[in-house]
Amino acid sequence: MLIPDNIHPESSIYYNGAIVLQALQKQAQQNLLDLYQNVRKQRKMSFSVFVLCLDWLYLINVAILNQNGEVELCS
Repeated sequence: MLIPDNIHPESSIYYNGAIVLQALQKQAQQNLLDLYQNVRKQRKMSFSVFVLCLDWLYLINVAILNQNGEVELCS
C-alpha cells in the first residue's frame, strides 16, 4: 500500500521508496544487489518491499533499469 491508513507510515512503499531514493542519490547508478545492500545498511527492508519501491520509483519516472542491468537515477 502506498499510503496506508491502518498501519505505521514506516511500513508504506511511499516511505521506503524515499529511502531507496536517498541511496540512489548518493550514487546515481548502482547494481541492483549493491543498491539493496546499501538500503539495508540504512533500514531493514525485505527484498520484495525493495522491488515494490523500485516499481514505484519507475512509475513516477525517478529511476530506471539501464541497458547494463543497473538501477539508474533519472535526470
